[in-house]
Parts: sequence; C-alpha cells; structure tokens
Amino acid sequence: MPIQGDLDTMDVADLLGWVERRARTGTLCLRRGAAEKRLGFDGGRLCASWSNDPRETLGQALLRNQLLGEEELLRALLRQESEHRLLGEILVQEGVLGAESLRYALAGNAEEIACDVFLWADGTFTYGDGLHADEPVLLDRGLDLGLVIEEGLHRREQWSELRRRLPSSEVRFHVRLVASTIEDPVERGLVALAAAGRTLASISLETRRSHYETTLRLHALVERGVLVPDPPPGDSRESDPVGTIQALLASAVELRREKRYEAALVLYDEVLALDRLDQEARKGRLAVSEEQRQFKLAARLPRDKVPLPRLGAVALTRESFDSQEGFVLSRINGQWSVGAILKLCPMPEADTLAILLRLLERGVIELA
Repeated sequence: MPIQGDLDTMDVADLLGWVERRARTGTLCLRRGAAEKRLGFDGGRLCASWSNDPRETLGQALLRNQLLGEEELLRALLRQESEHRLLGEILVQEGVLGAESLRYALAGNAEEIACDVFLWADGTFTYGDGLHADEPVLLDRGLDLGLVIEEGLHRREQWSELRRRLPSSEVRFHVRLVASTIEDPVERGLVALAAAGRTLASISLETRRSHYETTLRLHALVERGVLVPDPPPGDSRESDPVGTIQALLASAVELRREKRYEAALVLYDEVLALDRLDQEARKGRLAVSEEQRQFKLAARLPRDKVPLPRLGAVALTRESFDSQEGFVLSRINGQWSVGAILKLCPMPEADTLAILLRLLERGVIELA
C-alpha cells in the first residue's frame, strides 16, 4: 500500500531519512498547489527526478550552466517531440553535450529538485515501492541522500536569513563596482543585470536560476559591498503584519484576475512566510492551480504563429512591463513561433500564454 500524508505532519527530511535508512527502492511524489515533483530511489539513493516546474527541466539547467544556447536547445526539443527520445540522449548524439557533462547536469538538477521541497511551507506526499516504468533511471550511481538532506536543511535555515535581508522579489540594487571588475563570470552577469535596473525576480528569470539561488548569490554580492539593495518603499511588515498579510492577499487576488498566476503564487508564499497556517493563502494556492488548468484549456493562441513586435524601441520604453513580461518580450525576435517561446521560457505554459495574450491585447505584439 502507498504511504501518503501531509508535509505539515511529516517533514520532507524525515521522509528522505526513512528512505535512506531502509534502503528503499521506490518513488516519492510531492505536490503543492500546481507544483509537482517526483523523486526516484534505488537502494536508498536518489537516482531519478522529475518536476513540472519549467525552471527545473534539464534544458533550463543546461542553459543556466551555459552548456548550450537557446537555439541548440530549441532544435533538440523539436527533435525530441518528433522522435520521443530523451533530451540528453539527443544532445549527446548530436555532439552538443558530452556524456560526463550530461551526468553532471542530471545530478545537479536532481539535487536542486529535491532541495527545493525543503523550502515549501506545506504540501502533500505519496510514496510507493518501485520506480515509475515511464521514467528511466537517470543517475547510474545515484546521489547520497544523507548529503541531500544536509543540504536541504541548510538551505531552509539560510532562507529565513536571506528573506530578512532581501524580503521582496521586486528589490533593485545600486552597483558599487562595474561588472568588468568581477572575475567570476556568473557574478559578472548578475552585476550587469543589476546595473541595468533589473529586479531580483527579473534577474532570476534571465539567468534561469531558482529564486533561492538568485537570492543567495545576490546576497553574497551585497555582503561583499558590490551591490546595495534599494530600501523597500514603506515596508510595514515589522509594525503591522496583519495589515501586510491583508494587502498581500488582496494583491494576489488582483493578479489572479489578470491571469498572472506565478506572481500570485509568489504573494501567497510571502503570506505563508509570515503565517504558515494562513488558510486564505493556502486556499488561494489551490485556486491558482485550477485557474491555470482552466486557462490553459481555454487559451487559443496558435502554436505555429510567429509573434512580431508592433512598437519601436522608443515606444517600448514608454510602456510598463513586469519582469515576466519583459522576459517573454525579449524572446520575440520575429523568428520563433508561439510554440517555440513556450518551450524555451522558464515559466509555466499558462503564465507564458497569458503574457502573450496581454501583449497582443495591448497592441505591443501581433501574430504573423
């Protein structure tokens, strides 16, 4: 019989510890709202992973680590769609990626997927013996679960500190050192984006890194005096937490009306960070999942159409775009179809479709 329950009553660290101690071979399914992850174990070691979060796909991990470009990924994804083969297998066969680089990327991505669950405020789980027949073992040697648990707990503890220093995903930064003086290429890219006035959320999207990793790296630059975060305007969380929660919930509802689902989820998470038992936030997360599903069914943007910009560069500067809209807009190059953009964007498909529809309705783009 499968084992199932709530992460409020059985912590993910305890779950993974039980798998490791018993040297279990099976699959753990974890759900929170629309988010779903599966972890596969062989003899108590992490050997396979899957996530429906677009930021946690193998393709996004390869882009994040600069192991291939967007055009190369798009070609491989289209080939995968027609040949029904593993993406990694296609990339290795084409010579785009070495076998050792693939193993490294798969291992790193599996650890990221597992550790992300340690930051969930709630969720449910189901464990069953045996690996999913449709999911091959991706890691031949598997990962030591003890080390995964240690890293996950470390991130959980560190996250609360990071959120105190950088509490909002919309924070911007002043730059004290120009990017060219930074030796590390990843840090140099982050500083360049910060210098361009990008928010933390926008930097996370552009670099295809998780909110946790982006916050961690930017915080390190702040600690070294490279970046200085702009003070949040009128932040009243300390003095009026109840009012802050009410304002966040109202903003989340408004974002749902605008079909900006991922942004609404961020606000619900901020509420749960203040009060992990808030029922309105929990119900809101569940409602977003259903609204995303319904929107995806209702969306009627032809996948083969090519979005084209209707406004020139000067006119675009007069428009206001949030971080997600700006990211999608930057991928509209007159060559990629709607389907290609959906494949490449590190966001849920429903959110990308909603953004394209908003840009179409505002007259920012047109379809050819």
